[in-house]
Amino acid sequence: MPKVLVVDDSLSVRKVVQRALESKRIEVLSAASGSEAIEQIAREAPDLIVCDVIMPDMDGYQICDFVKKHPTLGHTPVLLISGIVNGTVLERAAKVRSDDVMRKPFAADELLHRIESLLPAAGRPAAAAVTPAAVSGPPAPAVVPAPAAPAPERRAPQPERPAPVAVPAVIVAATPEPVPDLKALLAAVAELAGVSLTALIDREGALMEVAGGLLPEAELAGALAACLVEATDGVGRALTQGRLQSLILEYDSGVVLLNAVGAGAMLAVVLGDPAVLGKVRYHVKKALPDLVRAV
Repeated sequence: MPKVLVVDDSLSVRKVVQRALESKRIEVLSAASGSEAIEQIAREAPDLIVCDVIMPDMDGYQICDFVKKHPTLGHTPVLLISGIVNGTVLERAAKVRSDDVMRKPFAADELLHRIESLLPAAGRPAAAAVTPAAVSGPPAPAVVPAPAAPAPERRAPQPERPAPVAVPAVIVAATPEPVPDLKALLAAVAELAGVSLTALIDREGALMEVAGGLLPEAELAGALAACLVEATDGVGRALTQGRLQSLILEYDSGVVLLNAVGAGAMLAVVLGDPAVLGKVRYHVKKALPDLVRAV
């Protein structure tokens, strides 16, 4: 059974990848940080590594470089995933000899296709081939026939008993819980009175989904918001307050609400009317479990 290590600080991403791979009988290991990934690589020697580019302690390029320079594991394929795939990302990935780069968010089918194309032949499940020589074995020794025995007394033929009919077992598969529609969830927030824009951004600042319109500088705003969230998150960790959950930014013309969606994404809601902030926050918290499942 192939063994794949998934490295991502987002628990939701790790779970999605794990479900997709285990459905194909692929053993899945996971790591939430670069240091944890290095330990897993040295101990488990996975057949393939799927690694996020942005990590809290080491980035994916450093992890890939470690693998490719390893004396015994340098042949291990590394698939980097990134919210932004541009010339700079591809250049850095090529420098550390990454085997492929994939943009996230991604579909499970696309991920499986990439992984199956990268898995080494030794790590793929294969049926055991049976050769004629293995079946025949060494030639049997010559057998000397025994003296003929007297013919047995003839008996009336007995009716043959019908072979038992095998009844196939009925397997009832559990119906998977449907994944909520991310676009519909964001649209429900965008339709609230006083809301002009709702967007989901990843921790790198890339826009994952937008509802209620798109501002001309939305992509730049998403990147800046990600930087702000990262810095504010660092303050909370330094003060032992844990991860950032939400952030309210007040401006001359309105309010921007930033709310964590799991560990890998952030919901940004632009409000033209500050008076509806309480109602919007209540709606966001109520929709948060579905948003986490949809990401």
